[in-house]
Amino acid sequence: MVESIARVRQIRITPQKARRVVDLVRGKNAQEALAILKFAPQAAAEPIFKLVASAIANARVKADKENLRLNEDELVIARAYVDEGTTLKRFRPRAQGRAFRINKRTSHITVVLQTADEFAASKGAK
Repeated sequence: MVESIARVRQIRITPQKARRVVDLVRGKNAQEALAILKFAPQAAAEPIFKLVASAIANARVKADKENLRLNEDELVIARAYVDEGTTLKRFRPRAQGRAFRINKRTSHITVVLQTADEFAASKGAK
């Protein structure tokens, strides 16, 4: 009965690079996902690790608020996606007085955790 959401917005990682890491953990057990992210060499793994840990904490708080018993080992990453944020536009000088634009892209990352039985029920409904 517990579904928790955690979001990070305007993070300075390109969406393409963040999606590579999010694809590693989508559909996995939350504790297993933390272990994968801890040892992933990509730079995006650290903020996504923090995001999954935050979603686990949100689930714990929500379960306490609703007087439910929560086993953190049963939490599954039901949905995880990366949306494109705003792009910071910067200029670098180039040869012969020209300017070259550099796009510094940002991402919005969302992680949704569900208990294993809810996840299985939602998969069966589709």
